[in-house]
Amino acid sequence: MKHGRAYIGISGYEYKRWRDRFYPNALPARRWLEYASRCFNSIEINGTFYSLKSPSVFERWRSEVPKRDFIFALKGGQFITHNLKLRRCEVALGNFFASGVLALGKLTGPVLWQLPATYRFDAERMEQFMKLLPRNAHEMETVASWHDHRLKRGALMEAAAPVRLRHAFEVRHPSYFHDEFYDLLRRHRCAFVIADTAGRFPYAEEITADFVYVRLHGSQQLYVSGYTEAELSDWAVKLRQWTSADLGGKPRDVYVYFDNDAKVHAPHDALRLTELAISAGVAVPGKAQSAGTVSKRPKR
Repeated sequence: MKHGRAYIGISGYEYKRWRDRFYPNALPARRWLEYASRCFNSIEINGTFYSLKSPSVFERWRSEVPKRDFIFALKGGQFITHNLKLRRCEVALGNFFASGVLALGKLTGPVLWQLPATYRFDAERMEQFMKLLPRNAHEMETVASWHDHRLKRGALMEAAAPVRLRHAFEVRHPSYFHDEFYDLLRRHRCAFVIADTAGRFPYAEEITADFVYVRLHGSQQLYVSGYTEAELSDWAVKLRQWTSADLGGKPRDVYVYFDNDAKVHAPHDALRLTELAISAGVAVPGKAQSAGTVSKRPKR
């Protein structure tokens, strides 16, 4: 019976407070990505949300991680989601994809589009934006050609490899949590992000694509609290259900990223969920585990 795969990792990796609590004290910061990529089979890059990078940065990221069984998820730029609010964003999309995304090749995972909590649902605006999104390497090259002069450090418009591109939307305004939005996501094969925000924002577990995207920001306190063994076990069961065809559903790939980084819970929770998922029979490419990092798990 065919099964989907689970990619479990962290949202961001450049946190100084993680030194000696996840990263070995003697390890230079320039090697943190290399270290983290040996612990997890995926990392969500959130730096792409705050600013445009350069092709050399993406090429360095690609060179520092395993070439097999590892992928990057990328957070779409806040200039697109928060400033332009998805309107008249062809050039901005071109800049985003030409900034170096095409260098990742086979390491390319989903793109996360996080919308601000103040942004109400607008069906026409959402649909027009989804129609612009590239779904493969060729379409990424086309979108990258829309870039302008803002890419001061070079533009990359040729894909390193043929890849399929997936998109996921994390929404926080209550107006999105209804069937019209879910149906729109399904029509455009985009995932609804299942986001645990400690009750700060609405929550739903809608499956709208052939993959599932989960962001765990903390179950009790946003960005701060860790997950208990029972909570992680519950998530492992959900991963088993979503990736399995033998439980009455369609097998799907699942991407899970821990964003409860403030007190260094994220990497340890990701390691433990990986272990629990594997024990539950979930296919985790690379079986990303690093026993050496679990000994300093923060107290809850």
